Amino acid sequence: MLDGLKRDWAEPMWKALAKPLANAGFSPNQVTILGFVLILANCAAFYWHHSTLWFGIGLILSFAFDALDGAVARMRGMTSKFGGYLDGVIDRYQEIAVYAVIAWMTGWWAAAFFAMTGSLMVSYNKARTAIEIPIENHNWPDLLERFERIVILCVALVLDSFLVLPEMLGTRVLFLALLVIGVLSHITAVQRFFRAKSMLVGKG
Repeated sequence: MLDGLKRDWAEPMWKALAKPLANAGFSPNQVTILGFVLILANCAAFYWHHSTLWFGIGLILSFAFDALDGAVARMRGMTSKFGGYLDGVIDRYQEIAVYAVIAWMTGWWAAAFFAMTGSLMVSYNKARTAIEIPIENHNWPDLLERFERIVILCVALVLDSFLVLPEMLGTRVLFLALLVIGVLSHITAVQRFFRAKSMLVGKG
């Protein structure tokens, strides 16, 4: 939902951050892989230090680095179909790794599974449409896209260490965030299903 807006106001910042990488000769695909390595390293660190605060901060920095691949590609004139495909695949594995380590560390397997499957279905429902007909990649202004999911999750991780929810809720910030992501992601997946239906009906 906020993805287009994010690109508009953040583009100068991404360019400034990506410039040292482009000048150092990094390719966009290398930046994508390095971003994935940083996410995995933060997941491993969370398993060791158990701090949701530091995990959240680490993920904010890692996801910010991961977002630089597109800027590097544009600055170096190295945009490619495979680069976009690689970025999409890596994005899904990043989310799987994050939800998996949260489930492992907290025992909230059902909540993490709920959030993860919703996130994957949001992506799949657009990608599967593209197999049937040509679509515009950014013209899907739906409720909860990847950017919003990352923001909700990272903020919840940071707040989880010191914010106590009202007793009537009987849970932690992070658990509530997983439920919110799960519910809103599955709603978004259904939203995309009906958008795809409207585009595909009558096409053959």
